[in-house]
Amino acid sequence: MAKYRKILTSKRKRKYCLRSILNGILWLCRTGCQWRNLSSCFPYWQIVYYYFNKWKRTGLIEKVMLKLVRKERMRQGRNYLPSVAAIDSQSIKKSAFVSIETGIDGGKNIIGRKRHIAVDSLGLPIAISVSAADVHDSIGAFDLLWRIDKVSRRMKLIRTDKAYRGEFSEIVENYYRWRMEITQKPPSVKGFIPKTGRWQVERSFSWLNFFRRLDKDHEKLPESSVAFIQVAFINILPK
Repeated sequence: MAKYRKILTSKRKRKYCLRSILNGILWLCRTGCQWRNLSSCFPYWQIVYYYFNKWKRTGLIEKVMLKLVRKERMRQGRNYLPSVAAIDSQSIKKSAFVSIETGIDGGKNIIGRKRHIAVDSLGLPIAISVSAADVHDSIGAFDLLWRIDKVSRRMKLIRTDKAYRGEFSEIVENYYRWRMEITQKPPSVKGFIPKTGRWQVERSFSWLNFFRRLDKDHEKLPESSVAFIQVAFINILPK
């Protein structure tokens, strides 16, 4: 906790320990319980919910996640700024009473939202975005590009599948000056086939399956959905 003291606190006196509040958010993401059912081991749920919203709005959750990503890259002998990214999306069902920015993914017959993620060559998250499920992959991924550019000035290569052809690839190559590589399994092959340079993003999506809060999209706002995905990665990265 001492490593992130400058990030998590303004050094004013507090009634509740910020570490216990952060632990409450991590626990809720893992177990998938409702805010009102938060375990009594943590501060009152209203306090934990207040800090979750505050840290979400100020970008602190994303800042902590990216800090952990950089430390893990350096631990594995890599430059802390990635030069290669893989992009993909995942459609997820919504829970009851979620109505803001939702749609129907006709290809997968899913009513809900779509998660767009960019990861480095290790499968560590670089940028995350959430849209309605009826938004095409190449349209929803536009929100990832400026986030990638903000995170790494070394970016050179973006790996995607054929869904990202067209205007998206033109923006990547002509505006951002990054090279784009499209890989796709042969149409005659059935089942999952690891694709060179892109299997890492599929693995990152599978990591999220261990968090019950993410089994569906339970959040009223897409921004909260993004924050809980970031919280899940914060939980994963130290391990």
